[in-house]
Amino acid sequence: MKTKKILISLLLAAATTANAGGILTNTNQSIDFLRNPARDAAIGLDGVYSNPAGVAFLPEGFHLGLNWQYAHQTRTITSTNPVFALGRKNSGLTTKQFEGVADAACIPSIQMAFNHGKFSHQFNFSVPGGGGKCEFADGLGSFESVVGSIAHQLNPLGAEGYDMDGFMQGRQYYFGFQLGTAYKVNDNFSLYGGLRLLYGTATYKAKISNIQVKMAGNGYVDFGSFLSGATATIDAGLQQVAAGLQQVNAGIAQYQAAGAPVPAELTAQLTTLQGKQAQLESTRGTLDQLQKYSQGVNLLCNQTSLGVAPIVGIDYRLGKWNFAAKYEFKTQIRMKNESTVNEASEIPAVNKFRDGEEVNEDQPAQLALGLQWTPVDDIRLNAGWHHYFDKDAEWYNNTQRLLDHNTNEFLMGAEWDINDRLTLSLGAQITCYGLSDQYMNDMSFVTSSYSIGLGGRYKLSDAVTLKAGYFTTSYEDYERKDYPTAGVSDNFTRTNRVLGIGCDINL
Repeated sequence: MKTKKILISLLLAAATTANAGGILTNTNQSIDFLRNPARDAAIGLDGVYSNPAGVAFLPEGFHLGLNWQYAHQTRTITSTNPVFALGRKNSGLTTKQFEGVADAACIPSIQMAFNHGKFSHQFNFSVPGGGGKCEFADGLGSFESVVGSIAHQLNPLGAEGYDMDGFMQGRQYYFGFQLGTAYKVNDNFSLYGGLRLLYGTATYKAKISNIQVKMAGNGYVDFGSFLSGATATIDAGLQQVAAGLQQVNAGIAQYQAAGAPVPAELTAQLTTLQGKQAQLESTRGTLDQLQKYSQGVNLLCNQTSLGVAPIVGIDYRLGKWNFAAKYEFKTQIRMKNESTVNEASEIPAVNKFRDGEEVNEDQPAQLALGLQWTPVDDIRLNAGWHHYFDKDAEWYNNTQRLLDHNTNEFLMGAEWDINDRLTLSLGAQITCYGLSDQYMNDMSFVTSSYSIGLGGRYKLSDAVTLKAGYFTTSYEDYERKDYPTAGVSDNFTRTNRVLGIGCDINL
């Protein structure tokens, strides 16, 4: 069962790749966001996602926006555990670093709007969750520590260390299809209502191979051979104990038949042999449980789901100021498993990937407020606030309850029209998660961060505008020490870089 925990640790390690936003929400849905993330009150075609009510103030006609993004992310966990010292590759050290690499070669998004009279009919395709695959080539501390613990527990059988190869690859995408309409009440005020269909798909692959045990004086042997040898030794010991018990019981029976008191030394021998028998039988049971994993483990789990949620928004213009708000309702997500895990287990993490299981992974509701100020015609200053209602969502095993508070983001930025064709922009975003030691683990984690985006757009003609942006995120280090075992801790951090290009077409 402990080896199965290793497997589940591998599975849970996959998470979103290109997230600039909440724990399960991506907000980087356009190149305009990359070059200035404070887009919540900006008037532009990217507003189909960030400020849909404001799109009603674009000129009449058909507007099409095409965006492509590439994201590269690393996840680094520095784990400390005394059992790591038993690892063949760890040089006797108790601290080891595990790094996952996540790449999303293509994160597409499309915005479309048809403005006619007071109406703006809109469509958006994006990836508001997930966005790529993550790979841990050397596994994670959580499952290596389990292997080390097994080696430590088998020390009475001659085990002095361990070796293993672990691999995990997870791919996760949430595709969003948004339809809605904005209505321009007057020249300064507009309303929006729409729906987003969210389709989730994920694949988790895990492999554990080359499990070896270091035997005293005999070097490393494969796990299967170790189990076979240990089982034979235990069986031989059980036979010896059984013979001893038979002899002692026969002696006790003779004294009892003669009506004589049983010598204390015979009673002591019986107690000792019975205790040894119980210990050997317990060890034999442990070896039997581990036998099924003697050749390593391969596992595949596919997940799919579908969810729908309403979106509403408003935009109000007052002189040089523009105010906007958007509320996205919670999207109920129940990921359906197709997995090689067929049997229920007393370990909750295993059941999460059981075949046919439905896993709660709601995308939380979000409130976005934005402000834009145009002090002069060529300069626009932006500010925004995002609040994600994480604790009102439903996640597997109610992990949302382990958060200290909901996620908050604070955004600011500026745009400068250099001339009639060229615009440069710069912005920043601060993301504050409500993390706790109970919530954090090396299987799937985030840490609070600050991001900077920059870029520009160039107007080729009245019909075509080209855009490019770069977005980088610096993450805090999070130190987790709340473990029941002394000397165990984890330090979490990440890196994130996103590059994108796109174009707007106006007809």
